[in-house]
This record gives sequence, C-alpha cells and structure tokens, in this order.
Amino acid sequence: MCGRFSQHYTWEQVHAFSQPLANALPPAQGNLPPRYNIAPTTHVHMIVPTEGGRELRSARWWLIPSWWKKGIKEVPSTFNARVETVDTSPMFRDAFKRKRCIVPASGFFEWTGPKTDRTPHYFSAADSGLLGIAGLWESWKSPEGEEVTSCTMVVRDADEWTARYHDRMPSFLQPGDFDAWLSGSAGKELLRKTPPTLQEWVVDKRVNKTGQGDDDPATIAPLNETVL
Repeated sequence: MCGRFSQHYTWEQVHAFSQPLANALPPAQGNLPPRYNIAPTTHVHMIVPTEGGRELRSARWWLIPSWWKKGIKEVPSTFNARVETVDTSPMFRDAFKRKRCIVPASGFFEWTGPKTDRTPHYFSAADSGLLGIAGLWESWKSPEGEEVTSCTMVVRDADEWTARYHDRMPSFLQPGDFDAWLSGSAGKELLRKTPPTLQEWVVDKRVNKTGQGDDDPATIAPLNETVL
C-alpha cells in the first residue's frame, strides 16, 4: 500500500502536468510549499475537474464518504482504495462514480525488511517528472457542521519490478488518460495499465517519523550512491 509520499514541485510544473490548470495563477505566497514526507490525515494537493477546467485543490488524505455519520476519528483506514473493490466498497463506490481526482506526486515510499528493522525506499519517475496517481475525493459534513474535503489513492498489484520491494503500488495515470479518468468514462481497466518507469533508492530512517522536523529534502536523499 502507499502510506507515504512527496509533493515537491513548482506551480509551473504542476500547471503544465495538468495540461493545464484552470486556476492558472500561483497562490498568493508565490509558490506551493514543498512536502517531502506526507503521511495520511494531512492535507495534500489533488487535481479535480470543474466546469471551468481542472483545478488544483487541497484535501485531507483519508477519505470520508459523504454518508458517514460518526466522528472523523472513527473512519476506518481509507487513505488507499484497492482497485479490486474500488467500485463496490461502500466507502469508495459513490466517489468512483462521481468524484475522481488525480494526486500529483513527486515520489512515494515503501519499506522492506523485518518489522523490527524496516528499510525505507523512495520511488520516483525515471525521467524525474511528476507522477499522476488515480484518486477519489469526497465532501463530508461532520456532526458539528464542519465541512471536510478528503481524498484517497487507488492502489493495485505491483508490477514485476516494484514487486521486489512491495506487493502493491499506486495506480498511475498517463497524461493522455487524465480526461477519461476524471470524466468517469473509463472503468477500472485504466487503473491496471503499464505504469511509468520508476527509479528507487534507499533513504534515511528519519522518514519513519512525521512532523515538521522530518519533512525536508534530506528525507528523500539517497542514503548511498546506488540508484536503481
């Protein structure tokens, strides 16, 4: 599963990647704050379709279905949606039909080794470009009346190369497939297409922690000179 990833790109880069964004102007602060070690329940960027075109929005990474009646802390694990059940699971099926998104990512993490001594690995596109992860989003109102926008990433069986590290991987979309996914015209077959070529390297175990002190470029830096 994908439980940690990064979003460190300029406004111009994500604008071009989305082909383009309707909200063409950068944020008031001039650019997007880089995130290198993003964990579930924190806010992430997602690309969603609107009447005016694609927009970059913020969402809590842990999907809450619109019908959820309990508190936010009682939602079961929904930061990943398995491709096998994304269209049938009560937690995801409504969003699969009507609220799809793309999560632009710079890379993601997986771990290998025994539980007592896990080794973190960082994966990114071999051409160093952005990765488009298929996602779903929802809008939910808490019992107290708070509006929360949330999202999830779709995951699939790993391809042969990635399976050396983990049995699952994100469902990646190629730019030519963005429209078909976001419009809802494509089914699950799009989520199983050949993924982009990836590269991998081992990173420092600092990434095992989360928080302001463990979210900087050093968390994705190669621990040694070997990049596969």
